[in-house]
Amino acid sequence: MEKVAARYIYTLDGDGPIRDGYVEYGPDGVVAGVGQCSDPDSEKTFIEGAVVPGFVNAHCHVELSYMWKLFRKGTGMAGFIDQINALRDTKPMEEKLEDIRFRMDQMWERGVSAMADISNCADSFAIKKESPMYTRTFLEVFGTEPEDCPEVIKAVLELQRKAESFGLDAAPTPHACYTMSPELLTASSREGLKSGFLSFHSEETQEEEDMLKFGRGPMWDNRKAAGMSVPPVCGKSSLLYFIDRLAEVHPAPFKENILLVHEVCMDQEGIDAVKRVMEHPFIALCPCSNLFIHNALPDVPLMRKNGLKLTVGTDSLSSNDDLDIVRELLCLQEHFEGLELNELLTWACLNGAAFLSKEDTLGSIQVGKKPGLVAIENLDAEGRLTAGSHSHRIV
Repeated sequence: MEKVAARYIYTLDGDGPIRDGYVEYGPDGVVAGVGQCSDPDSEKTFIEGAVVPGFVNAHCHVELSYMWKLFRKGTGMAGFIDQINALRDTKPMEEKLEDIRFRMDQMWERGVSAMADISNCADSFAIKKESPMYTRTFLEVFGTEPEDCPEVIKAVLELQRKAESFGLDAAPTPHACYTMSPELLTASSREGLKSGFLSFHSEETQEEEDMLKFGRGPMWDNRKAAGMSVPPVCGKSSLLYFIDRLAEVHPAPFKENILLVHEVCMDQEGIDAVKRVMEHPFIALCPCSNLFIHNALPDVPLMRKNGLKLTVGTDSLSSNDDLDIVRELLCLQEHFEGLELNELLTWACLNGAAFLSKEDTLGSIQVGKKPGLVAIENLDAEGRLTAGSHSHRIV
């Protein structure tokens, strides 16, 4: 039996941290005991920081790791899309795979125990299979032309079969309103919901809202200039439009786990609509990515006030400088008052595990669970994150 002690043990079992606590665990990483040290100074392994459960990266595009440091910041979504189109597939496969493997290993060593990952191709499948990290793969589809819908669905179902041949949990998922015909948005949602899970980029930018509500703005102009079909101008937010398309799959309520990624423009009307039709909605906050692309953040206080289940993701290295969950939590702490580390970790660990339906094993430090144990060091005197805070895996 192994034992680790720390100034703070964040069990996330409903209470705050245990001060000067310990965790006992077996050789397989299963938690055997949790408590308070009788004599902290006598502990063989004592961390002057926090021990926390393994993180869940709720939104990542690990296959885009080769795009690190290639993108200009602050271009807005239309400019970002132009860069994606210009820079995608600009490195040989060998380099792509090397970058994916490095970032997967790095996330694991920093404490990520599970990940909800977006894939547009099979590049990451073999590496995910080899990794000790649990991943659920969302096979994202695009297609602005209605007549292309059957072929897009046929191709993604073939990709799903390939992912499953590697032993991965995988299913189709729609990308976003602005990259899909109404027909494809509904068809891909239908296929994804069969798995019990869906991930959707929603209300990431005001440019997306202007496109759907008014038929104007940089993203609208971008699509028109490229000769692509645009989504119907409906006078509604892109979130409400998405809910309308879901209604074509089956009537509400939706009992599946649905992850709404970004939600930078989410307002009370959208929150009320989500609560009416979704029984298990989750929000993926990716603050560093939001600041990278368009220097905006979601209304986290409004989300907290409404009791939404928040999770934390890193997005990709095309829109982020790192895939570091602690950095995302620090960003949230710095921009929103009143966020304690216990709540931030609940989002980054327990809620992410709940989205993946892995909360029986992951997400909290409890006897019989195997969440992974992670040290966060360089906290301040009050136990808050600092610019020097970093994480590393214990088990």
